[in-house]
Amino acid sequence: MGDQLNHIDRKKPHYNVQDGLRAYLNEQGRSVALPLQYDDLLRWDGLMPQVDRLGHATLWQTVLLRPGEMRDMQARLIEIYQLLIADGRKIDYLGVASIDFCAYGNSQPFRIKVLNQINDNHDYFYIKKADSSRVYGLELEHMLSPNRINYLVDGNTLVEEHIIGVPGDEFIKDPERFGGGHLNPVRLSKEFVKFNERCFVRLLGDMRAYNFVVDVIQDFDQVQYRLRSIDFDQQCFEGRVRIYLPQFYKENLPFVRYAEQTISLETVEQYRSEERALLRKRQKLAKEELEQLFAVMRTDTISTQANTRELATELATWHKDKGFLELDSMGSVMERHLASLLGPS
Repeated sequence: MGDQLNHIDRKKPHYNVQDGLRAYLNEQGRSVALPLQYDDLLRWDGLMPQVDRLGHATLWQTVLLRPGEMRDMQARLIEIYQLLIADGRKIDYLGVASIDFCAYGNSQPFRIKVLNQINDNHDYFYIKKADSSRVYGLELEHMLSPNRINYLVDGNTLVEEHIIGVPGDEFIKDPERFGGGHLNPVRLSKEFVKFNERCFVRLLGDMRAYNFVVDVIQDFDQVQYRLRSIDFDQQCFEGRVRIYLPQFYKENLPFVRYAEQTISLETVEQYRSEERALLRKRQKLAKEELEQLFAVMRTDTISTQANTRELATELATWHKDKGFLELDSMGSVMERHLASLLGPS
């Protein structure tokens, strides 16, 4: 692990969710009529910049609404939250503490802070523009990663649960602080290797440190780590293989250095092999859903023709398989790549 990657297409086109994907989402229980759409949240009265605990500007701004509009908006947002986490069942004593907006990135999310009014415990969820690349990324994350993902789609609106963890770029500045004063570099390196493998196998790109979080789990005598993607916009979009390998991003260099210093190349290969074995098990468990997803994905447009040709060409070399050169969609490339690495589902 060591090279750096300095360029990626930040202006990925938006791809609307098409009928085939909508039918799949409906069958999987992901498609639900929502009481509020993304565009409804754009009718604010103002925005107030947010700062972090050190007083530095952030990418988030607080949405300001008139009191009457805020009451109506809060009721509908709580209804969405109940649909997301409780299948629509009523949960008492919930309120909306804040609505925040981020203009950065493709999905331009709204972050909703939900407060339990009895004990002041809070949770978040996100409302975003529904982009088919992201939806495919969420589905593949749900089926092939160790993590379950809750999300809902209605028209051009995507609702996602909050993924708990410390942003990777913040964590790596002072990892002992987030581990209760302890750091286990071997376990952290092991998890980075496995995360790197998961991203490559399912072709999830742009996993810079600020696009994943570190979930620190206290074991009885040590700490464990789980790296979790939080950005799925670059699912099967870019044309270069290295885009899908987190080890090549300069933002991830501190994680790479820990691995270089604490584990051998033989151990790296062992962890990669372990992760592929787990991926095969998840692939078999989700066999029917994966077949249905790829049937839709093969005919969908989620990248440019140029990117598709480039990635197919690079993977043909990577896998020593000229069959990639005959593929004309990212869904077909993804399906053949997965089968090449894990075997047929």
